[in-house]
Amino acid sequence: MCTFVAMDFSSKLLENAVYEISQLPGIGKRTALRLVLHLLKQPEEQTQRLSQSLMTLRNTVKFCVSCHNISDFERCEICSNPKRDESLVCVVEDIRDVMAIENTSQFKGLYHVLGGKISPMEGVGPQDLTITSLVNKAKEGKIKELIFALSSTMEGDTTNFYIYKQIEGLEIRTSTIARGIAVGDELEYADEVTLGRSILNRIPFEGSLKAN
Repeated sequence: MCTFVAMDFSSKLLENAVYEISQLPGIGKRTALRLVLHLLKQPEEQTQRLSQSLMTLRNTVKFCVSCHNISDFERCEICSNPKRDESLVCVVEDIRDVMAIENTSQFKGLYHVLGGKISPMEGVGPQDLTITSLVNKAKEGKIKELIFALSSTMEGDTTNFYIYKQIEGLEIRTSTIARGIAVGDELEYADEVTLGRSILNRIPFEGSLKAN
């Protein structure tokens, strides 16, 4: 269980900076303090570049109108690439999964980024994700296969099944990555060889339902 770390700061400015950085995921107050002190030791220009890059990212970054991936343009480079197979779409949770799969060099289709997983415990429902746009895309008839590549957790399986039911009746194959990825694991932490093989050796989604 995470406990609150009490700290006595000699500066309110330092305390505020540490507090803001400690709000980032995986960053505790002690780590935040080390990062802030490190920045104070660096040339002012470096801190300015960091601050400017974050502000530029926040103010100008876009989300691809087609797959919802983070992009510099209206359509991301993957969706704009004519060499990609638009009939094959891999459904993932977020951009980290896109990056992980791209690093395998084993997938030549397109992606659809949901922006999360259905999780009633966390108050995340289907309406909070990009499921509607995925279903609409499926109804256009260009997609021949959907690959479910969400993490093998209860929330991931629930999301897979919900999407599967939404497109039931459409002439679209549904598959899921092979369970070379351990149950409960996130894709971003899988090694490239294992992840690549799990995509190449994907199984029909209906088969995974029977297995469960």
